[in-house]
Amino acid sequence: MLAKSTTFKELTLTVVIPTYNEKDNVKPLIALLDETLQTIVWEVVFVDDDSPDGTADEVRRIARKRENVRVIHRVGRRGLSGACIEGILSSSAPFAAVMDGDLQHDERILVSMLAALKEDADVDLVVGSRNVSGGSVGSGLTKIRSLGSDVATFLARRLLKISVNDPMSGFFMVRLESFRGVVEELQMQGFKILTDLLSASRGGWKVIEIPFVFKERKFGESKMDSAVTLEYFGLILARLSGGRLSIRFILFLFVGLTGVLVQLIMVALFLKVLLLSFFYSQILGVVAAMTSNFFLNNVLTYRDQSLIGKQALIGLISFYFVCSLGAVANVAVANIVYSAIPLWVFASFLGSVMSSIWNFMSSRWLTWRIR
Repeated sequence: MLAKSTTFKELTLTVVIPTYNEKDNVKPLIALLDETLQTIVWEVVFVDDDSPDGTADEVRRIARKRENVRVIHRVGRRGLSGACIEGILSSSAPFAAVMDGDLQHDERILVSMLAALKEDADVDLVVGSRNVSGGSVGSGLTKIRSLGSDVATFLARRLLKISVNDPMSGFFMVRLESFRGVVEELQMQGFKILTDLLSASRGGWKVIEIPFVFKERKFGESKMDSAVTLEYFGLILARLSGGRLSIRFILFLFVGLTGVLVQLIMVALFLKVLLLSFFYSQILGVVAAMTSNFFLNNVLTYRDQSLIGKQALIGLISFYFVCSLGAVANVAVANIVYSAIPLWVFASFLGSVMSSIWNFMSSRWLTWRIR
């Protein structure tokens, strides 16, 4: 049966579902939404990050017969937060819900979430919570992931002063007017958009939590990995900076610190084991550090734009070039500062800051723009 035809004025709710390799979940999820939202005029927007399993094509196949099913097919960029932001901003409804495409969120509470927003005009956000009475992680998380979620929740509540019990939830509904008020402060990178939203609201939003039980995934694989964990810590630091620093820049600096360690290890190897002179050991150590930094940045900092094959080789060469110019900038700035203020620690620090900013901006526009 075809869904009820909707118009711009009639639409009440947009359900945004970010996806990556969730083809097998698309049809069952739409069926569950049909069953739950029978009395509501709604649409569902799948924001797909160019899934190789054909998720976007599966949505298109259904959308040909459904006026309330859409797909935003993103190419050349990845990330849950960015996908959610694009999906919400594409809505013409006054309310938008975000839920995962893995069938682990209980779609039945969407009705209660919408009712809470409609009944009280002061409510900005309704969170599907696993951490209030009646809610739980159920069998949806392994013990390790459950522990990680608890730690992340503690950090968000303590460091970012968030009072919500489940800031790590990926299941929420927001008033569009409220969302547009903070959207320019949100980080496009990362996986925990709710934490970002709550922090960006600075405690000014009225938030309601509705319990739900996290269900076990039936199809596909979890997208959680170590990079997601690092991105989350990057988000915490970005929010602590008041949004002045981006997650990407923080990750770039973290990779740079690992490069210092790589350089020291390699210099020691070439100098003490291979018995090369310090001059050549230092040069080879720097090259090793730059190489390490490139590949770590490619899989972590710029993993949504990661280069492969021939592009990776060209990117590596361009990164050598960028970092070489950064080293020159480092020395030049340090010398200028030292000649004016003869404090070598201060001068050296400013030189390092200058080269870090140069390397970040230049590699962003040169190395990871190669296509």
